[in-house]
Amino acid sequence: MAKKSAKKAAAKKIRRRPWTNEEYKKLKAHSKARTPVAKIAKEFKRTPGALRQQALKLNIGLGHQR
Repeated sequence: MAKKSAKKAAAKKIRRRPWTNEEYKKLKAHSKARTPVAKIAKEFKRTPGALRQQALKLNIGLGHQR
C-alpha cells in the first residue's frame, strides 16, 4: 500500500512556469472585465491563488477583493 501512495506523490510534481507579457495583458483585461477568478484560472491553467498573487503584484483588483 505504501508504494501506491509514493507513486502518486511522485507523479504530482510541481512545475513552475514563468509569467509571459501576454499573460499579464490578459490578466489586466480580465480584471477590467471583472471575470470570475475560477474562469480565469481554467483559461490560464493556473491556480486561483497564483492569479491573485500576480494581481496583487501588479496592483490590480481581482475577484472578491474589490
